[in-house]
Amino acid sequence: MGKALEGVRILDFTHVQSGPTCTQLLAWFGADVVKVERAGEGDITRGQLRDIPDVDSLYFTMLNHNKRSITINTKTPQGKEVLEALVRKCDVLVENFAPGALDRMGFTWERIQQLNPRMIVASIKGFGPGPYEDCKVYENVAQCAGGAASTTGFDDGPPLVTGAQIGDSGTGLHLALGIVTALYQRVRTGRGQRVMAAMQDGVLNLCRVKLRDQQRLARNGVLQEYPQYPDGQFGEAVPRAGNASGGGQPGSILKCKGWEHDPNAYIYFITQAPVWQAICKVIGKEDWITNPDYATPAARLPRLAEVFATIEQWTMTKTKFEAMEILNQYDIPCGPILSMKEIAEDESLRKTGTIVEVDHPKRGKYLSVGNPIKLSDSPTEVRRSPLLGEHTDDVMAELGYTPAQIAEMRAAGVI
Repeated sequence: MGKALEGVRILDFTHVQSGPTCTQLLAWFGADVVKVERAGEGDITRGQLRDIPDVDSLYFTMLNHNKRSITINTKTPQGKEVLEALVRKCDVLVENFAPGALDRMGFTWERIQQLNPRMIVASIKGFGPGPYEDCKVYENVAQCAGGAASTTGFDDGPPLVTGAQIGDSGTGLHLALGIVTALYQRVRTGRGQRVMAAMQDGVLNLCRVKLRDQQRLARNGVLQEYPQYPDGQFGEAVPRAGNASGGGQPGSILKCKGWEHDPNAYIYFITQAPVWQAICKVIGKEDWITNPDYATPAARLPRLAEVFATIEQWTMTKTKFEAMEILNQYDIPCGPILSMKEIAEDESLRKTGTIVEVDHPKRGKYLSVGNPIKLSDSPTEVRRSPLLGEHTDDVMAELGYTPAQIAEMRAAGVI
């Protein structure tokens, strides 16, 4: 059947995490992604957090699968000619430079349109238009500015960022959708367009339930499913909710057997109303089924701390996997707190391609995250990341340069 994006050419000016996340997804779906890097240096993450001396770091290899690398000195006239040739040949240019960097290189939107009116220019920025649009943004800054940090953590502690890279990788996912959408529209219009995803916007989109709760709080003064209810105080803004689910089905993280020495011996447990009777039977509290203080969701809300403390007495007698096995028999929603070690060793994740083992010519075999999006007619084959400048000669030849010209430009430091 071929790949979904076969025939689409991506000019990849991205670096670090947000942009490479986007272009890696496109490459996994079959796009030809040509990553432009600085000669001798390349993407800064090649050398960041190295675990093996003089070998591309896991930070780089896990974000740049299935791509080709070309090194160009873009400050030389010949280097700019090569870039212009690439713009003419490619369908999409993706960048996550600091604001204005592409313009300073001489590749304004107007210039790109002159070279290729079908070109889609996709950008990741920290903020959209407004007072902060010229500010440089990193992962945790985006989490703070997008509303995630203020609503994460416990009420008696400071704001917290999450281990999930919702600012960088989350925005890369958003941009990939924007690019595919623009490609689809181009089929009808024949025109390229600009696509922009701001990291603050991406984080906020993932925090939309908290914006929902802000409006509910403003209207009612309380949020009954939050742990502050009924005894705590609510201010003007959505508070940090600890491990509460933040939805209509109250949930909490509970200790399991072995929690004293295993920091991940916990389970997330949801007291879903339709299975309340089953929950009561499993934990040996059958009297709660008819007790008016516990029989209905409304009656349980002010008593959630007591309810979860009682359930925890039961979960502490079981490992998280034993508890899962029992609870799933009754369709009680729950989930183990899995460590990264447990995830890395999970055979089911390897069978689905969510965790993949990749062989690298210098690093050897390593684990990486595979494509989280599965297409039945476009299966993903995860190939290793490119060595710095590995495909320079191939790409130059595709642009029409002869071997002699390529050798001359290499000797001059252009490539």
